Amino acid sequence: MRATRSCLRRCSPSWTSTLQRACGYVALTSLLRLVQSDHSAVQRHRPTVVECLREPDDSLSRRALELSLALVNSSNVRAMTQELQGFLESCPPDLQADCASGILLAAERFAPTKRWHIDTTLRVLMTAGTHVRDDAVANLTQLIGGAQELHAYSVRRLYSALAEDISQQPLVQVAAWCIGEYGDLLLEGSCEETEPLQVEEEEVLALLERVLQSHMSLPATRGYALTALMKLSTRLHGDNNRIRQVVSVYGSCLDVELQQRAVEYNTLFRKYDHMRAAILEKIPLVERGGSQADEEAKESKETAQLSEAAPVPTEPQASELLDLLDLLDGPSGDAQHPPPLDPTPGGALIHLLNLPCAPPPPAPIPNLKVFEREGLQLNLSFVRPPGTPTLLLITVTATNTSGGDVTHFICQAAVPKSFQLQLQAPSGDTVPAQGGLPTTQLLRILNPKKAPLRLKLRLTYNHFGQSVQEIFEVNNLPVETWQ
Repeated sequence: MRATRSCLRRCSPSWTSTLQRACGYVALTSLLRLVQSDHSAVQRHRPTVVECLREPDDSLSRRALELSLALVNSSNVRAMTQELQGFLESCPPDLQADCASGILLAAERFAPTKRWHIDTTLRVLMTAGTHVRDDAVANLTQLIGGAQELHAYSVRRLYSALAEDISQQPLVQVAAWCIGEYGDLLLEGSCEETEPLQVEEEEVLALLERVLQSHMSLPATRGYALTALMKLSTRLHGDNNRIRQVVSVYGSCLDVELQQRAVEYNTLFRKYDHMRAAILEKIPLVERGGSQADEEAKESKETAQLSEAAPVPTEPQASELLDLLDLLDGPSGDAQHPPPLDPTPGGALIHLLNLPCAPPPPAPIPNLKVFEREGLQLNLSFVRPPGTPTLLLITVTATNTSGGDVTHFICQAAVPKSFQLQLQAPSGDTVPAQGGLPTTQLLRILNPKKAPLRLKLRLTYNHFGQSVQEIFEVNNLPVETWQ
């Protein structure tokens, strides 16, 4: 340690000889090996290690970067991240990817607040957006989506950053997503955490059109911008003709995926305009998971619970093999003999293979009527697949005994945050009159904690020339749906 300390003292821009550079490299390597076993001892050399980031020698700066990232913890994350971001702005291109990824990982692990986490990630994207990991965009959108109190702040920061630079593709993608989701907050001008920003609807649309037309935009980036424009058609209060014209242009785009998206959006405007607001609603708040260790611990706990619930053989596998060999080759004095065979039909085969008896099939879950009005009735039927006890399949069946068709029928559902909900496409949007063919829709609900299920439904439809909207909760679901 004393020799290492001596070498580090000479780690300064005044190095001129190869021997001195080699000594510094050996010192940094030694500290990097020591940091796992004695983290506090290496922390004392943090200022010197950070100073070594400025060395012109690539091998030294790379080793200093590795050691600096290893020294980041919850108590020094602000100071170390500031030093690393300064290094990121001037480091060689071959080190930018490692530095950017390291800063993002440190921020994800030790972020003191969500706002600091968002600011740090945005600064990395603005500085070295082309060198970040592939999941940086998804991680930041998930972080912003789960921080409701920072939606207005985030959309303003991203709009300003996008207006200044549209070359950093990950930054442009996140900005387009955020503007599409929270564009209404951008126009309100009610965020107290940022400088006053007056933005007009035409300016927002012009900026997204600029992204679409830029030669620097990747196909994925154009997809984000096109979707943002489509979502703004339900967020803004002005005329949507400009958005419709832009979307229609990309219906003949050479990029197949972008063309398909534009064609679908055009169809939504022409044929399903009454459903556009519901389809393009804001995404629900996302619960951001914990650290990787927490996830692994959770998975281990679930695995242990499944192991406890599964039938455990009373004999080791080796004994089972010996017993089976005894049955085939004759008795042996050293081997343990199997228990007496069950005289019931099929019992001999079950004991021969030492398989548990199949449990009786679960009793069917009773159906539940949750809504009835003017002949329109909504019923829920339930199925829990035997192989996936945490999964519940709910079939929503709408029937109509009145004299008029129910048209433009839309059923939407919401569950508490501890559940995961997936809505399948309905069989149709019209419920025929006089007891015609019912309309069905499948809900897939994952309940990992097996908590009591609460379901919130919203129905919108037209009946007898009137537009109807009903919102209600279903709190009396059978206990078999979650126990």
